[in-house]
Amino acid sequence: VQLQASGGGLVQAGGSLRLSCAASGRTFSNYAMGWFRQAPGKEREFVAAIGKSGSSTTYADSVKGRFTISRDNAKNTVYLQMNSLKPEDTAVYYCAADRNWRSNWYSLRGMDYWGKGTLVTVSS
Repeated sequence: VQLQASGGGLVQAGGSLRLSCAASGRTFSNYAMGWFRQAPGKEREFVAAIGKSGSSTTYADSVKGRFTISRDNAKNTVYLQMNSLKPEDTAVYYCAADRNWRSNWYSLRGMDYWGKGTLVTVSS
C-alpha cells in the first residue's frame, strides 16, 4: 500500500484542519488505518486509529474530543478532522496501515505501511 498524507498547514490556535491520507496499490478496506505524529525533538506517537469498516475508532487521550478519524473506502482515503487545535499539536502527521486491528496502537512496531508526513503548525 502506498500512502500519501496531505492537508497540513499553518493555523492559529483554536482553528481547524482536515488531513487526508490517500491509499493506492492494495485493497484499502483490508487495512486498519492510523494517524501518528512527531513533534520536533520527540518520538513519533499515536493519535487515532480506525478499523477496516470504520465502525471501530480509538484516540489518544491528548486529542480525544477534538480530533475525529474517519474513512471512505470507496475513495481509498482516511481523514483526520482536527478541531480546537493547540500549539502542542504542532507536528508532522503520518498515516499508517495495518492488516489487523491492534490491541495496542501506542506501539509503532510492526506497522505494515507508512506514508510520508504532512506538517501541521499551530501558532499561539
